[in-house]
Formats: sequence, C-alpha cells, structure tokens
Amino acid sequence: MRAAGSVRVPEVISCGLAGGRAQLVVERFDLRPLDQRSGATLGRALAALHRHDGSRYGWTGDNFIGDTPQQNGWHHSWPLFFAQRRLAPQLAWARQHGMERVLAERGEGLLQRLPALFLDYQPVASLLHGDFWGGNAGALPDGTPVIFDPAVHYGDRETDIAMAELFGGFPDSFYAAYREAWPLDSGYELRKPLYNLYHVLNHFNLFGTGYLGQARRMIDKLRSELG
Repeated sequence: MRAAGSVRVPEVISCGLAGGRAQLVVERFDLRPLDQRSGATLGRALAALHRHDGSRYGWTGDNFIGDTPQQNGWHHSWPLFFAQRRLAPQLAWARQHGMERVLAERGEGLLQRLPALFLDYQPVASLLHGDFWGGNAGALPDGTPVIFDPAVHYGDRETDIAMAELFGGFPDSFYAAYREAWPLDSGYELRKPLYNLYHVLNHFNLFGTGYLGQARRMIDKLRSELG
C-alpha cells in the first residue's frame, strides 16, 4: 500500500524474529479521529488505492485479519476465491467454536451458490486494505488521513466499503467522496451482507456467541436472495 502512493501508511522500520516472537517496528504517528475534511480526503485516497489493480485475486502469501490466519494464494475467479479462502475456513472454525450444525450447514450451502451474485458483475482485482474499519484509520494534525493494520490482498473493492459500513467510525464525507471518485456498482447492496458475513463470522470465532444472531440473520438473508 505504501508503494502505491495513494494514501499515507506507516513506514516499516524493521521486522523479524526476537526471542521466538515476530517483531514489527513501524513509523509512529500522532493521530486523531477523522473529521469531515480528512474523511473526504480518505474517501478519495481509498478510491485511488483501489484503482491499483492486478490480474488475479489474492496475495503472494497468507496473512492475518486481527488474530485470525487469512488464507490467500492466487485465483482467477473472485466468487471461488471468496468462498474457498474466506467463508469456508471461517465456517469450519465456527463449527469448532460451537455454531449449531444446522446453521453451519446453511452457511456452507451458500458457497456453491455465490456465483449467482456475480452474473452481471466482474469485479476489478483491486489492491485492498482488507481490515477497513474506523479503528484502523486516523488523521495527522494537518488533516492527512492515515490507514494501518491491513489484511492486504487483491479483491473486490466493495469488501472494504462494506466493512467500513458494518463497523462504522467514518464520517459521512468519507462515503460521499469515495462514491463521487468511483461510484459503486448497482448490485453492491446485494453483495454487502455476503462480504460482511466474513467479518461477523470472524468476530464470532474470536469473541464468542454475541455475534451468532447477526451471523444467522446474514446467512438467512443470503439464502433468501439466492433462492
């Protein structure tokens, strides 16, 4: 993301192993919450980041979203990538963490049906932040927006916007500026619960049953939409 030059991100000073633990030292910023002006600047900057595209979906290696391992590799089909590398592992872990069998099976039943949401939509393989919520963004004293703590990969840009809307923390100017710079596809609202199901399942797997009801509602909504 830093090499793309579209938005300010911390410079990596050093990384490696120390005492058997991974160590990452990055540039320190004096950050404050986004306001309307810096939010608009970030919206335009994120759209510019998303215009850095690749020929395939995924990433050169696996990484993490929060504390959760995130599988990558390279795929030519975005629906298959999202089904196999995002939802399938989360649903498998959810079974291990106590999700009832019937609900897990309903979620797993969606995986083969995802292409139906992409019949008229072929997403660009955009460079993504991947863990884009308000806690991973801020502004410098001069108003320059900064983003950090990514789960970077190439994928559908709608996933970053969907997560931003799921957990909030961004001013209205951010969304307006993004859409002005690069309008979203008309089918975005249909795909948004699919993309956010990944994050809700991840929160269920990390933090427990408080997210189970939200996951159930998303699965039921997607089953209804897919017929």
